[in-house]
Amino acid sequence: MISLSPSLQAKLSTPLKIDSFEVKSRVLQSPLSGVTDLVFRRLVRRYAPDSMMYTEMVNATGLHYVKQLPKIMEVDPKERPISIQLFDCRPDFLAQAAIKAVEEGADTVDINMGCPVNKITKNGGGSSLLRQPEVAELIVREVVKAVDVPVTVKTRIGWNDNEITILDFAKRMEDAGAKMITVHGRTRAQGYNGNARWEWIARVKEVLSIPVIGNGDIFSVEAAVKCLEQTGADGVMCSRGTLGYPFLVGEVDHFLKTGELLPRPNPMQRLECAREHLFALWEYKGDRGVRQARKHMTWYAKGFVGAADLRGKLSLVETVQQGLDLIDQAMEKLVANGDEGEEEEFQNLVVL
Repeated sequence: MISLSPSLQAKLSTPLKIDSFEVKSRVLQSPLSGVTDLVFRRLVRRYAPDSMMYTEMVNATGLHYVKQLPKIMEVDPKERPISIQLFDCRPDFLAQAAIKAVEEGADTVDINMGCPVNKITKNGGGSSLLRQPEVAELIVREVVKAVDVPVTVKTRIGWNDNEITILDFAKRMEDAGAKMITVHGRTRAQGYNGNARWEWIARVKEVLSIPVIGNGDIFSVEAAVKCLEQTGADGVMCSRGTLGYPFLVGEVDHFLKTGELLPRPNPMQRLECAREHLFALWEYKGDRGVRQARKHMTWYAKGFVGAADLRGKLSLVETVQQGLDLIDQAMEKLVANGDEGEEEEFQNLVVL
């Protein structure tokens, strides 16, 4: 039985205040490269209308040299609240990019200081900024000066186990003008392996006065509640738990507001969502959208008889019709077999 302590329930019943900007949800959808485009965010928002959404991270240097804004920066004027996440190591380029982000409709501008991917860190961006706190501080100061919306930071607890520097780093970000910080409870060296160390999120919360958002291993409502209880964080950010499961942010948000667990969508409902996701990506991006949809489709195809075979086929689809036909056939089999899904199997699967 999942339950909230009275003190946590009291805090979570109020809006999340990011400086002067209020968000009516304590549950956020993480920015995910190659995932959180306009189509994905619309699906998540259907179940979590009050939650803050984030775009895929935008390269400030690339933005500096192009005349046309990249599609990953595109936001729907109706999709509020929305944040555009930027990455780079050049304070001036990030300041210029932040101005463009606000012009596009960003309610906040988030600076990525946590991405562990080599192609990002080798150029001085992402989690490499944990090793360059002076540069990170200058970045925040310059972006804060450039825009009139709150500037936030997403980072990790350190570079590796010998360099867990998050307490000093987070305080520097607050002093530089950041209005919220999201802490992924892993080091850069961990990548996405091992367990997120929520105890460091709790320690960050103790030393900062700005909101602290907990991130890492939020795969269920239960995990979100445990993270909030253990850390005292002001909210949670869902990341990999939403891959193939855009319902999660809404499930957590609903529970935090009402104390009620929503029924989990069954395999048929998840496949209906997969079908809609595929078609919308094709409408939005054409054949490129179909190729991008392959990974999404394989994430949806879990937790029912025949899912493994379906995953293999969906990973190879070349056309939208081919994908739709495969999903329709799978749904027809579920109906014919009266299969409401093997929920235990689904819950034990970890998305990588």
